Amino acid sequence: MTNRQVVIAELPKGALTPEHFRLEETGMPVPAEGEVLMKNILMSIDAANRAWMQGATYRAPVLAGDAMHTYAVAQVVESKSDRFKPGDIVAGESHWAEYVVKPAKALIKQPDIGSLSHLLSAYGIAGKTAFHGLLSVGTPLPGETVLVSAAAGSVGMYVGQIAKAIGCRAVGVAGGAEKCDWVVTELGFDACVDYRDENFFKALRKAAPDGVDVYFDNVGGKVLETALFQMNEKGRVVCCGAVSQYDSAAPSGPRNVPGLVVVKRLRMEGFIVMDYAHNDAAAVKALQNWTDSGQLKVVEDIVEGLENAPGALIGLLAGENRGKRMVRVCPDPE
Repeated sequence: MTNRQVVIAELPKGALTPEHFRLEETGMPVPAEGEVLMKNILMSIDAANRAWMQGATYRAPVLAGDAMHTYAVAQVVESKSDRFKPGDIVAGESHWAEYVVKPAKALIKQPDIGSLSHLLSAYGIAGKTAFHGLLSVGTPLPGETVLVSAAAGSVGMYVGQIAKAIGCRAVGVAGGAEKCDWVVTELGFDACVDYRDENFFKALRKAAPDGVDVYFDNVGGKVLETALFQMNEKGRVVCCGAVSQYDSAAPSGPRNVPGLVVVKRLRMEGFIVMDYAHNDAAAVKALQNWTDSGQLKVVEDIVEGLENAPGALIGLLAGENRGKRMVRVCPDPE
């Protein structure tokens, strides 16, 4: 038997293109003691994938010749560990491939929740990132204004909905009038501002007339710079990502740091979702309750086929997705 995988043909120096990837056929990987052979079902597509190509971050960099790294939901095919048996559904670090061998200790057995895609969206990385980042880092109080960029994206859409669920005013930032309208009418945000608007600064002030208490930043750059001017004293800035900078050969940061941070006594804090893994059970319980009550809408953007993973990532970086983007490698098991 053979296996297919997508590798990095060449590390990008600017915008990511399909030429930076290569689809390969390889031999079937074989698990050693303590490892499992798993078949990927759904692979998470995240802006972080692009950041990993820029060098070491909170993890080792992805290098030319490597199979692209990802987080995936998979089914165990063969196990050489007493942790799992064939047929178990697991989640953990993986690669853009049909079959992958991983240490059993690095995988987590998943509960039966019906749709496996929810393990990557509402109850997976996207939902947990929104929950932990907003509540543990941003610490909003009912009645405060929460601003979130990339509001139609996999994390931002949940940040705004969680903010509404706990009694906050939710304001989004997204690209294009149509997407902004969708954020308000479908997701229930109080307002959404188009960052492409030439009067973005004034539009944001109008959408948040009482200022911003918590800003959940997914994009960095110009949007972060503008948001800092709107912050109230003792505001909190949750730094989750900087997607506007990942495809640039010359990333830029906000020009008003540390000035506004000092004058307004702001707190800016970065985080990684794994920092709060010890609270994941509470996060999933809350996310499920909000979903069951209708306060949280689950929106997923599933691209079919391993070979389409490069295009899925390039499209995500361009902002074409609504909700959590993932790639389906094979059907859910019956």
